[in-house]
Amino acid sequence: MVKTRLEIITAERVVYSEDVDIVVAPGIEGELGVLPHHAPLMTMIQPGELRVRRDNVEESMFVSGGFLEVRGDKVVVLANVAERADEIDVARAEAAKHRAEERMAQPPAQIDHARAEAALRRSMMRLKVAEKSRKRRQRPV
Repeated sequence: MVKTRLEIITAERVVYSEDVDIVVAPGIEGELGVLPHHAPLMTMIQPGELRVRRDNVEESMFVSGGFLEVRGDKVVVLANVAERADEIDVARAEAAKHRAEERMAQPPAQIDHARAEAALRRSMMRLKVAEKSRKRRQRPV
């Protein structure tokens, strides 16, 4: 079966580098699916879940901001933040969610509402990715 090379890179490290069957990324206009031989493109990504299927096994990752480029049979994601589901610190994400909710409860004049809302979305998406991965691991084979 034809594969596409996926590389997910942050400023700190290469998070993922494998040949995959499909990539589904959170594009700025909605989810974007990339199969082998996809037309070349470049787009921004938004905070969300990036899903990868390889040999009938699906894996989820959290990505936050950056760009996705498709060229030839290679997909490169340059992300501000990228974490595999098993790397997500659930307690830290819960604490970040709680802090963002507290900030958003304050009067608008005292906080940067857009920044608090973005932090809340990021923490909620991290929790979603971690929970989905946990459920997938518990599913009987």
